[in-house]
Amino acid sequence: MTKTPNSVTMDESAERIILDRGVQGLVGKSVARIEGPLKTSGRADYANDTKLDGAAYGFVLTSEISLGRIKAIDVAAARSAAGVLAVIVDHPLLPSDGSAGNASLKRVPRDLPEVDSYGQAIGIVVAESFEAARSAARLVRVDYDEREGRYDTTRHLEDVEHEPKGGLIPDIKRGDIDAVMASAPVTLDITYTTPHYFPAAMEPHATVATWTGDGVEIHSSLQLLKTARAMIAASLDLDLSKVRVLAPYVGGGFGGKTGTGPEVILAAIASKETGRPVKVALTRRQTAHLVHHRADTHQRIRIACDDEGHILGIGHNSIVSQKAGRSFIEPVSLGTLAMYKGEARSFTQSAVRLNIPVAGAVRAPGEAVGSLALETAMDELAERFGMDPIAFRKLNEPEKDPLRGSPFSTRRLVDCYDEGARRFGWDRRNPTPGEVRDGEWLVGMGMAAATRINLLQESHARVSLRLDGGALVETDMTDIGTGTYTILAQIAGEMLGLPIDRIEVRLGDTNLPPSSGSGGSFGAASSGSSVALACETIIAELARRMDVSPDQLVLKDGVATARNVQSSLVDLLDGDDIAAEGVIKPGKTARAYSQAAHGAQFAEVGVNAVTGEVRVRRMLAVFDCGRILNARTARNQAIGGMIWGISYALHEEAVVDKRTGAFVTRDLAEYHVPVSADVPAVEAYFIEDPDRHANPLGVKGIGELGNAGAGAAVTNAIYNACGVRVRDFPMTLDKILAGLGPV
Repeated sequence: MTKTPNSVTMDESAERIILDRGVQGLVGKSVARIEGPLKTSGRADYANDTKLDGAAYGFVLTSEISLGRIKAIDVAAARSAAGVLAVIVDHPLLPSDGSAGNASLKRVPRDLPEVDSYGQAIGIVVAESFEAARSAARLVRVDYDEREGRYDTTRHLEDVEHEPKGGLIPDIKRGDIDAVMASAPVTLDITYTTPHYFPAAMEPHATVATWTGDGVEIHSSLQLLKTARAMIAASLDLDLSKVRVLAPYVGGGFGGKTGTGPEVILAAIASKETGRPVKVALTRRQTAHLVHHRADTHQRIRIACDDEGHILGIGHNSIVSQKAGRSFIEPVSLGTLAMYKGEARSFTQSAVRLNIPVAGAVRAPGEAVGSLALETAMDELAERFGMDPIAFRKLNEPEKDPLRGSPFSTRRLVDCYDEGARRFGWDRRNPTPGEVRDGEWLVGMGMAAATRINLLQESHARVSLRLDGGALVETDMTDIGTGTYTILAQIAGEMLGLPIDRIEVRLGDTNLPPSSGSGGSFGAASSGSSVALACETIIAELARRMDVSPDQLVLKDGVATARNVQSSLVDLLDGDDIAAEGVIKPGKTARAYSQAAHGAQFAEVGVNAVTGEVRVRRMLAVFDCGRILNARTARNQAIGGMIWGISYALHEEAVVDKRTGAFVTRDLAEYHVPVSADVPAVEAYFIEDPDRHANPLGVKGIGELGNAGAGAAVTNAIYNACGVRVRDFPMTLDKILAGLGPV
């Protein structure tokens, strides 16, 4: 029996949190991942693990210049190499590069492509083995007509595109920030810079494509399946119904898998041409150029205050790089818009167009890098007033959104400050830099605020209460390591009164109801709400069968109880499953309320007074994320983001060769991320305050909040330890050493 979809648009705040009706006791608990045994035993098939009979292997051919035109390609030697099935360089649907966000893949004309970034896809070699394909690819000879390109943002800061088309937020100017800066008694005007960053997911970007008739099946590592399906269909000139995409397990994405990369389309083309399934996996070095990265930024922070420290005006003006013709612009000031008081406000985003690979959304676009500058600046300003950094932030805590004037849906940031300071031992901090020593190590503490906008996306899910006494949850939502399988099982089990081992969850298949996908920290709220709404319909039907109202019905351990009457759920099914679909859509509450998750980050570091080396000793954070669905997976997400903050403060830097436009730190030997030795004890805590204005579950996004502010907590701790400020991140030891005095 299939019920009419239960569709809710968030035009009004929820009267109650839908999960509150449950008594199963699953939601909020520290529940182990239900797919964990599959992953730890190697039985969970990721894209590159997909096994199809007769599969061949593709190796992507990439350009060795950054700007110019291909005059000729000699593929004769490659085509005659052992094991080679095809060398495809002139197909009319060949993609030239990856995509950022929802941009379509750019097609290349049949008459040899233009090249506009290093490492751009120009074709594919298909062979019986990966090794044979890779070996043959080295035999391809390409004759280029190379032109001089633009590869260095700093050389073109005067040649910027103001209010670039396609930016996520427009330029915002309220009041006269210049006049306020000129008249205020205390001001700060500093520019901070961050480099290019890679998503650097552990799982490779891989695709296996196979055709049945005129339809293609794609097994790939992707975050947003509904979007990917549409992009694949458009790129291959297919009707949407002819494309099926599967991604049941994704080994990390961090935004890099929100787009549909060229390997997806190349695998499909190669499979069509050879008549066999084709597997294409990018090498780590290819990933650097074929997967979008986070843009470098130049951020000018201006803050004007009165004599007592009240902020009168705030400006966050950024310049970022982007490939010519691409629309995504890193929204650097996104987290600054509503963060602190100040009547005069100026937020602008400008772009320098370069001939380097495309930039796109990486975990916490905007806030991750914007907070690194803003929260460092707030500490610099607090010091000028001789104020404690937390006290300065509290002084400038707004009562309502300072830009829009709308009320906050919930905002427990001050509570995060207080609870974090108590747990961390902030009262033991010495405010004078360089006064706490441990041998040759200078020890300091730092903190920073964290924020991430809260989003809701349209999402569909189907839930079936089955005759075997269990329930089935189906949606094309992806699990990118965030715990989606588990939280959806918890929601369904809580709503329907079933133990978690009686819930089956199927994800990552476009044959299932279309979800929001994973990205933007909207996945749990969106897909979870649709599952809960589907369950609500099933509950209503069970109540009807017991001749009671849904509010009178209590479901627990597979038994329905109402008016002192009990019945097993299986008996109520009366020989047929009950299936229902839930649909959630964003609505007016997103505009009526200022919605964000918040937190307070704390770090203690040691700086070696001789070498300038930094060791993070401990980190702690307290977050306000609405209702917590799973204490274990929530903490996991928070800690992962905090570790990324260490990385942005101290390690990560994707370096562009300014002569050629190629990334030179293109593997994990040269692109440094934290390893176990770099990561201290990290603690994450939560203040639970369900947000009924955000969605029916009362939850807010966690995945991206953790790496907002975390880097600044580390940089502020470094200053407290040794008195050195570095505003060109990362804070490598050479930069710190230059500012250290005699030992």
